[in-house]
Amino acid sequence: MANRIYIVLLLLWAFLLCCQAGSDKPAPAPETVVRPPTVAGQFYSANAERLELGIRNYLADAVPVKVEKPVGIVVPHAGYIYSGQICADGFNQAKNQVYDIIVILGTNHTTAGFTGVSIYAKGAFKTPLGTTDIDEPLAETLLGLDENYTFNKSVHTEEHSVEVELPFVQVLFPGVKILPVVIGAPDLKLCVKFGNDLAAVLKDRNPLIVASSDLSHYPSYQDAVETDRATLEAIACCEAEQVHRATEGQMSKGVGNLSTCACGEGPIMACITASKALGANNAAIISYANSGLVAIGDIDRVVGYGAVAFSKTPALEPPDPWYIIQSKPLPTPIPTFEKKQLLALARKTIRWYLESETLPLPRDCSPMLSTPRGAFVTLNKHGELRGCIGHMAEDTPLKSVIGQMAIQSAFNDRRFSPVQMEEVDDLEIEISVLTPYQKVSSAEDIVIGRDGVLIRKNNRSAVFLPQVATEQGWTREETLDHLCEKAGLPSDAWHSGTEFFVFQAEVFHEGEFK
Repeated sequence: MANRIYIVLLLLWAFLLCCQAGSDKPAPAPETVVRPPTVAGQFYSANAERLELGIRNYLADAVPVKVEKPVGIVVPHAGYIYSGQICADGFNQAKNQVYDIIVILGTNHTTAGFTGVSIYAKGAFKTPLGTTDIDEPLAETLLGLDENYTFNKSVHTEEHSVEVELPFVQVLFPGVKILPVVIGAPDLKLCVKFGNDLAAVLKDRNPLIVASSDLSHYPSYQDAVETDRATLEAIACCEAEQVHRATEGQMSKGVGNLSTCACGEGPIMACITASKALGANNAAIISYANSGLVAIGDIDRVVGYGAVAFSKTPALEPPDPWYIIQSKPLPTPIPTFEKKQLLALARKTIRWYLESETLPLPRDCSPMLSTPRGAFVTLNKHGELRGCIGHMAEDTPLKSVIGQMAIQSAFNDRRFSPVQMEEVDDLEIEISVLTPYQKVSSAEDIVIGRDGVLIRKNNRSAVFLPQVATEQGWTREETLDHLCEKAGLPSDAWHSGTEFFVFQAEVFHEGEFK
């Protein structure tokens, strides 16, 4: 019995020694909270090289610096292919400046019922360009100022409005820490208080405050221009309450399909408040566009994008009046300069899309090219057709049509596989700018060599440009036979019950200017 007691005591003593030894080991370090990218591959390229190239392309095309060292900027957060250029315009105002903290104010798209302010307090945010650390002491200080300020990780998990701004920050301000914030609702009182609290904790810092917001959602092109004009001019007044009143006023007008005037109204109001409290009492509208201008946009249903900068001094020069869409009549023949601009735009559109999954914004073209016209973009490779698609209606500015048709011809002509990067230098781009098409009474009214032809029958249609018949050596009858086949009809279907439309085209190609 004594031996058994001795053995039990010996085992107990060994166990206590092990426990004591374990207590001397340092506690494991807390897990770093790294928020991974959520919309890489959707809103921007998931490939680091393409992503950085796209950002640098946009920055190279950005509006020149209009303000001295902004304290705050408003920039959009849609996919780069839509809003990347306007985002670059805003960030370009802060290029080459020194900041020691970038505050990114996002808005809540994903968490129903969340109305507070969520400050991501620990760890880092990650994109394909790398990981950017959070200013944890700053976050902790802010979290202690109000019960409405929390670290609600789930609010940030799928939210894109902060993430989309981060690659621009990483390219322009490598190594600078960030403070990611999501504002749950555009509550004027809460946004103003948060803006003032933010300014108080930043008063001894060198900050850039980024308000992430798109503008109007889903009205027509022209309705968006008018609605966004009112919102941007309210932002430029540097008064949070005025922004709130402006958006409410616009929403009360019953504009068709308008669902919001600013999906980041809360971040905008907080940014204005904080920027003013830090001494930035001047605002400049830097640029504006909407998705209807982009090569994959729809002018009947657009989203607006604007860039605004807040600074301590007035603008270096008055920004261009963004809301004036300059347009001059397009003469016939089209001048050489404008032809070259259209051809360069078509090539740039295809190249950017392949290189960086972005698209150029066609805003630096001659005012003549804002004239609504139909057009075709034709791609040839070593003398053989590689793609050809057009838009015939006169409902879109010509410069936008050329971008749109360049994309369609390169990637969506069902007769061909999509163009690859290694082919681009071998492509010869041809543009056909169209006159309005007119209905004619019979096939005899069609003049081969002069007229392009559109036929319609039994809900089927097909079109040939004026040069097609001449290039192929077809007679009028052969042209109509081939048109019927292209439309999926019997070759002789044009003899009865068919509608004929004709148009002319001014055709030019890159080879003319080499």
